[in-house]
Amino acid sequence: MSALTKIAGETIIDEVLEVYPEDLFKERSKHLYIDDPSDEGQSTCGSSNRKSQPGVMTQRGCAYAGSKGVVWGPVKDMIHISHGPVGCGQYSWGTRRNYSTGTSGINNFVVMQITSDFQEKDIVFGGNKKLEQMILEIRELFPLAKGITIQSECPIGLIGDDIESVAEEMSKKTGIPIVPVRCEGFRGVSQSLGHHIANDTIRDWALGTQEPGYGEETDYDVAIIGDYNIGGDAWASRIMLEEMGLRVVAQWSGDATISEIQTTHKSKLNLIHCYRSMNYICRHMEEKYQIPWMEYNFFGPTKIEKSLREISSQFDQTIQDNAEKMIEKYKPAMDSVMERFKPRLEGKKVMLYVGGLRPRHIIGAYEDLGMEIVGTGYEFGHSDDYKRTHDELHDVTLVYDDVTGYELEEFVKKIKPDLVGSGVKEKYQLQKMGVPFRQMHSWDYSGPYHGYDGFPIFARDMDMAVNSPIYKNIEPPWKSSD
Repeated sequence: MSALTKIAGETIIDEVLEVYPEDLFKERSKHLYIDDPSDEGQSTCGSSNRKSQPGVMTQRGCAYAGSKGVVWGPVKDMIHISHGPVGCGQYSWGTRRNYSTGTSGINNFVVMQITSDFQEKDIVFGGNKKLEQMILEIRELFPLAKGITIQSECPIGLIGDDIESVAEEMSKKTGIPIVPVRCEGFRGVSQSLGHHIANDTIRDWALGTQEPGYGEETDYDVAIIGDYNIGGDAWASRIMLEEMGLRVVAQWSGDATISEIQTTHKSKLNLIHCYRSMNYICRHMEEKYQIPWMEYNFFGPTKIEKSLREISSQFDQTIQDNAEKMIEKYKPAMDSVMERFKPRLEGKKVMLYVGGLRPRHIIGAYEDLGMEIVGTGYEFGHSDDYKRTHDELHDVTLVYDDVTGYELEEFVKKIKPDLVGSGVKEKYQLQKMGVPFRQMHSWDYSGPYHGYDGFPIFARDMDMAVNSPIYKNIEPPWKSSD
């Protein structure tokens, strides 16, 4: 039985938006709706992937964040230059816990921050010479780096620096691939365009430029695309695929090497985890190299079983039999997790607001624990994301696109969820309100959450949040009499 009705949900939307001026009310109304799976004529989000409204607080990032922070940044054996003033590089220093092997500063550069540190004179005279000198210094300081990307910040596009010619010339001088990425933050409406731009540079500067060095090709060669190894997620997925009898020949881009990206054109099947960030390059490989691709979901045993069967159906009977053996092998462990945590979590209401794939992919894992999704939405989703989300919802659900800080807070007050799963920008606000919270961008310093290894950790973490006694003793500071 749903905790929300369509009429009640639409009333909540109107009440939350009534503080806005008329024009803003109409605009924001297009981004909010009630999804009712029983309504065959259900329409999805009326407006998405649009510019955020001036004067309201958006939780989005920029194109630079989409390229440097998501697609290219986790490639471990490359130096990723934040080309521009120090601020963007400083803010993006560190990672979303993109785990990777290797020795930092020797053959793994994920956690390092390299910036061209633009000054006023660089804005006036241009930064090409500075960039060239920087690349030569990088080559000398980090001889085991296998490549360099130039992640351009806003001023680069504004002053018109020709980073493409620099990349081409310096690649010849250094003998390593140098990839120019025009991901200036002002491009597009969110980090989503940064994903697309980064995919295009993979297509134009990296993919297909090497032949594999892993020996003979097999019919079982697959690539994991769009998994950033948050807390070890890609490793958990890789273990499962290899146990099924497949050979993972590339893994993008968490724990990835540039050579894996360069040689993925030899894969027999591309398995895409984050559709939003990597569907572009998968479509290109299907068109140019005839490599089929499919989306998969390893969150929670129900979706794991479904995905294992769908993946194995692309191969021979041996792989299909192995998939069934795996499902049978891990079923007792998964049943044990649900038997332990479902009585503590069943019937609890969850609101989600995340980027990428999570607003729909993690629904099944919550439902495996008996929890109910009453609200979900994307920071930078496109219309096809909302269509895919509709297929995952089983109850009347409030759906919000690019929701503002004010709107999310008011929805939480009115719906009163037992748990909110969102990002770090929302975390402390909601915790101060006394609302149990999990940071679902990078698993709140936990993980993995993927696969058979991840589900027990996911269940434990949700129980730890929902049933923690601390939230009952929290008084929001704005209600304190002190």
